[in-house]
Amino acid sequence: MNENWGRCILARSPFYARETIMRTKTLIALLVIGLPFTAGAQNKSAIEKKLVDEYALTQATADQTDIVTAGAILVLKKGNIVMGPSTQTTIYQSTYRDGKISANLAGKMSNGLGRFSRLPGASAPQAPATRTFVPGEKMWVTKIECRDDGVVFDLFTDAYADVRYRAALKFAFDKHGVMPPADQMSAMVGEVFKVQPADDKAAPTAAASAPAPDPAMAPIAPPPPPPDAPAAPPKELKIGQTKDEVIANFGQPEKIVKLGTKEILYYKDLGKVTFVNGKVTDVQ
Repeated sequence: MNENWGRCILARSPFYARETIMRTKTLIALLVIGLPFTAGAQNKSAIEKKLVDEYALTQATADQTDIVTAGAILVLKKGNIVMGPSTQTTIYQSTYRDGKISANLAGKMSNGLGRFSRLPGASAPQAPATRTFVPGEKMWVTKIECRDDGVVFDLFTDAYADVRYRAALKFAFDKHGVMPPADQMSAMVGEVFKVQPADDKAAPTAAASAPAPDPAMAPIAPPPPPPDAPAAPPKELKIGQTKDEVIANFGQPEKIVKLGTKEILYYKDLGKVTFVNGKVTDVQ
């Protein structure tokens, strides 16, 4: 019986050997196929992290009509970007490839229709369908996503004639679809955008810049105000005030955002104060 059992094992050994070899080859193939996907996912995360660190994201409201938290201000350096109103469902996308920005089919058609609408006898459009942003104009980025064929920036602008605009700009990979390293991708984006530097911090107060008093000398108390001195009027903020008047009453803001003729001052207690041509137009 033992002799027959041994013969059976020897007879089946080649089968088990072939099966083991096939399983090993299958496992190796799966590992080799999976490695590029893992490496690609890691590279996507590295690209997105680097770009978000360089171009801080802006948080817009859910209805795309205002800004909750302002991030980095992007200044367009080259090319033209076609954008549509932020509240419409169509999002125009342009592509940056080989040093040039080109609009997608929807953006090109919209521009063409806009030219025809200005022909003599044609009725004026009810609302601006698109607006083309040119070098020197500013915008925010609300999302940065690395895809298989490129990196997409979701762009959002300030209000122009009470209309905010948004669009997507894709930085395409090369014609072979090879994903570049994060540093190379950052350099490509830097060809199109630069970050507007933050304004200088508020100047130090007179008390901070004054020399320290001599410790040997006792401080001299200021004279009391005259009894009939009128009380200082309450500070007020109203439409039409100049920037200098607001800063004189409420001090330096926590943040200043400049967008063309518009300037926004952010105060912790007052909120957002908007100036157009140097005068207050809105307080939120």
